[in-house]
Amino acid sequence: MIRNRFKERLCAGELLYGFWLGLSEPFTAEICAGAGFDWLLIDGEHGPNDLRTIFAQLQAIAPYASAPVVRPPQGDHVLIKQLLETGVQTLLIPMVESAAQARHLVEAMHYPPEGIRGVGSSIARASRWGRIADYSARANAEMCLLVQVETRAGMDALDEILAVPHVDGVFFGAADLAASYGLLGQPNHPDIVARIEAGLRAARARDMPGGVLCGDPALVQRYRDAGARFIAIGVDSMLLAAATSKLLDAYRSGHFDGLTGSAY
Repeated sequence: MIRNRFKERLCAGELLYGFWLGLSEPFTAEICAGAGFDWLLIDGEHGPNDLRTIFAQLQAIAPYASAPVVRPPQGDHVLIKQLLETGVQTLLIPMVESAAQARHLVEAMHYPPEGIRGVGSSIARASRWGRIADYSARANAEMCLLVQVETRAGMDALDEILAVPHVDGVFFGAADLAASYGLLGQPNHPDIVARIEAGLRAARARDMPGGVLCGDPALVQRYRDAGARFIAIGVDSMLLAAATSKLLDAYRSGHFDGLTGSAY
């Protein structure tokens, strides 16, 4: 059985640093995996990804130590089934707003009698096309469900969501959370930061791993102090955009402070 090392490490209390993959490109995924991030998030909600591009990125990441996490566009049980058959063991589901929704997601990720996941892994990558003979018997224990709380309704229901069995972690989406509280475009607003810190502390009190996406080192430290245990510290598209703009601006202006010699 292929063990879910991400889940094992998360449950052991390790601090795991991740990186966001939104470019839908296997080459990018492999380059980032080579950096040694603990986990890589393949974004199917906002990135231009479908099952085939996700599959290709999983294959690109597979030889490396980085654990793949996939965020589908929504928590649909049919789509979840398809993603699990590609071999994904950890899903981050966006816009979770109630305990009932969280329970449905738990069911979608588990075989009966614990859940409703359809049985067909023998023809899929998840069981290595039937070569893992006891896959169905052992798969449930390797599934890892991360729920993304990113609205006022989700924050209001946070305690009930955290109490749902087999929810393995909670991730706070700062951008949508800010929009939900009337602060569109202000994910680092003090009120939003304070709400996320409170959510992380509530999760820690239940021994529930909490996560965030944040590129501000000072805020990352605050979130760590509040209990965050899986933190994405960058996004591929944003990093590329910032680096290319900085490079061109430096040569056009003649100010090369901060630039280093290139590898080529």
